[in-house]
Amino acid sequence: MAATNERVIFEKEGVFIHTAVANSDDTLLAGKVSLVEKGLEAYVDWKPTETETDFSPEYDPGCEPDWAVISPTNASIHQSQPVASGSRQSESVNFHAKKNRYAINFSLLELKSIRRSSPSLGWSYLLFVLKDGATLPALHFHEGGSKAMMKAMEKYVSITRSPHDNRLFVVTPNDTEALSRSFDELQLFGESSGDLVSNTNVKGKATRFLRAAGQTKKKFFRDPYTTTLGGFSKVTNFLRDTLIAPNGHPTQRPPDEMADLLSEELPGLDIQPTENEFDLITRASLGPRPDVERRQPVSPDQWKNHQDGEGRITSIPLLLEAIFRGGIHPSLRKEVWPFLLEYYKWDSTHKDRLELRKRKEDDYFRMKLQWKSITEDQESRFTELRDRRSLIEKDVNRTDRTHPFFEGEQNPSLTLLYDILMTYCMYNFDLGYVQGMSDLLSPILMVMENEVDAFWCLVGFMDRVHHNFETDQQGMKTQLIQLQTLVHFLDPQMYTYLESKESANMYFCFRWLLIQFKREFSFPDIMRLWEVHWTDYLCQNFHLLLCMAILDTEKSAMMDNYLGFNEILKHINDLSLHIDVEDIMKKAEGIYIQIAECRDIPKPIRDILAIKSERDADNGTSTTESADSGGSARSADSSIEIVPDQEETTF
Repeated sequence: MAATNERVIFEKEGVFIHTAVANSDDTLLAGKVSLVEKGLEAYVDWKPTETETDFSPEYDPGCEPDWAVISPTNASIHQSQPVASGSRQSESVNFHAKKNRYAINFSLLELKSIRRSSPSLGWSYLLFVLKDGATLPALHFHEGGSKAMMKAMEKYVSITRSPHDNRLFVVTPNDTEALSRSFDELQLFGESSGDLVSNTNVKGKATRFLRAAGQTKKKFFRDPYTTTLGGFSKVTNFLRDTLIAPNGHPTQRPPDEMADLLSEELPGLDIQPTENEFDLITRASLGPRPDVERRQPVSPDQWKNHQDGEGRITSIPLLLEAIFRGGIHPSLRKEVWPFLLEYYKWDSTHKDRLELRKRKEDDYFRMKLQWKSITEDQESRFTELRDRRSLIEKDVNRTDRTHPFFEGEQNPSLTLLYDILMTYCMYNFDLGYVQGMSDLLSPILMVMENEVDAFWCLVGFMDRVHHNFETDQQGMKTQLIQLQTLVHFLDPQMYTYLESKESANMYFCFRWLLIQFKREFSFPDIMRLWEVHWTDYLCQNFHLLLCMAILDTEKSAMMDNYLGFNEILKHINDLSLHIDVEDIMKKAEGIYIQIAECRDIPKPIRDILAIKSERDADNGTSTTESADSGGSARSADSSIEIVPDQEETTF
């Protein structure tokens, strides 16, 4: 590396590479290891010293080194000995005939994990594994210094001990460029997120993320990596190995006792139920999954038949069932959605609703005036509002811009989108605005076609999903835990596969949960999916069963093609706009019936779906209070009777 702009952070001589050969003692290659800062990155650099022991470069088939070199794109390894027979070898490995010359150099951003030696060894060594699977030759610290080197590395990356192997340390970068790249790969909000990170210095980048996350500078600069992720409500692909599980099964712990996702004590989410609990889950026997038929959407005549002379909604359970099984005719959504989102009460009359709307209209414009009347001079001293305004402006300018309702530069719908989101900041200033909310609002605004009505429907929607956007990430963590538990119960084979591919944390489902499948379906399909889900008719957390239905559909594509972590993430992202919404809803309902008919439903599963046990039913108690993660289940009647198929009302 060139010396320009380089700074040596750590340096240690007497660091050896051991090149053991069959039936022979080690050949020791003495060298010096350095941690070098160059620009915004840091590199590990090992070079041999001039006094290293002779090591013949000529290949002897009987002499096999105890390590195999696989050179990644951003790491270089020069060796004087061919790779061991049968070892995987990258085309980029360079062989040099010059005697006694090995050199190792790689960026910490490419580092995946570090394995330390057993304490029983006379000296310590560090074995570096890169993100593409490359395992570099172990560096043996005969004179000590391995701990000091790892401590120096922590200035640039987060190093966390694995909960499953006390000799393995998982590495994640404290790097905003890597963060931005991971946002792009996750495609959480559709378009590239790269513009969220400026190309200025690190502090400038951190400040941009800080403002969006609504965190204090003190907390951010103490831990920019976890604070940024928490504030943006995003999980990135380079977190996959870093998540540490609490002891015991998380679904059995009270929500207020759960550690926050991405807190300083818990920089990740690799949640592993205990063996006993997995035994409990897998012992239950599932019967066959029934086929389910969908119905036609609720028609204007049906809707009219559910109203009395004054406009009160009657036979509400039957109406909710009809909506759950068929959705709502598009012409009725403007009238029915306010009920589903609790803007209107089911027992309100026409007169009640007119009076309510007048009050809500006054409330809305009073809150809107609050931010509209703030002068530039005031805003210059109101950092939080200024930053939220900036973030909303950016998101509005890229939300569903290809749809006719929002296309064009002077589209008035964009102004309404902006005004509603700014007003929501005044309504719920503790939460404010977090990226993703514009995705939830856009279909509502299209349906309601009115600023005030769209705002109060958004309020109702956010009341259901606000946990997804809170900076403590408790809601998202709980849902990922619950989904993991469902996968293990319903399909242990798929769970084992995902675990082998470092994907059992369910990160690839994060976008589904965060913005309620908004980017996975077309506008007509997401409207149908949302209104079905909003009924809370079948069970609590029906959206998790929708996730299960999609995963069940894609299981063979993932397993037959042996997809790894990044490939699974890409495959799931590529499903966007290619999922059959009716098929998924049928399959999700079938999964629920399959579980409900199970003779001994494990308690974690009962808690997640709020299914009563026989003992609960006999005692008249309910489990609905135990596992509500992403919004309340207002009418989650988990004791619905499963009637024979010949009945019209069958599931």
